[in-house]
Amino acid sequence: MGYTLEQLSSDCRSALMSDPGSAGRKSVCNFISKACADPEFVETHLGPRNTIDRQILYEDADLKFCILAHVYQGPKESMPHDHGPSWAIYGQAVGVTEMTDWTCTEKPKNGNPGRVHKQKTYELTPGDAYLYNEGDLHSPRRTDETRLIRVEGINMANVRRDKYEVAE
Repeated sequence: MGYTLEQLSSDCRSALMSDPGSAGRKSVCNFISKACADPEFVETHLGPRNTIDRQILYEDADLKFCILAHVYQGPKESMPHDHGPSWAIYGQAVGVTEMTDWTCTEKPKNGNPGRVHKQKTYELTPGDAYLYNEGDLHSPRRTDETRLIRVEGINMANVRRDKYEVAE
């Protein structure tokens, strides 16, 4: 029997209750990596029957973190962004995501987007999990189908976030 959503959510909850900061989040990364590398977990939650872009699999009533399945059928690219008041962990299960980290050179103000400069680009491949703390600017790029697990420190569905554009 593979790693289950119940085990994953319990492991994440325990880690974040022990330490809601860096150490707890790094433990959650390890659990997400384990889930993304588990064929039964991936088939159950990210298999071909799942065609939904963003699906909440688990939302913790007390700690407020969410575990989501993300399915992208084809190419998709996002502008540089952070997760506002939250942290996020991206766990790659299927396909490859090219991720770029950005440094803010000018903060957003008066409704105008902030400006960013490229820091580094790297790939997330199946089994990889990467933590983005509050304020960490990044942008994913996918050239083909990808399936991933993302954990948000809070449900970001209705959180307004600042916009950023690349500085020339």
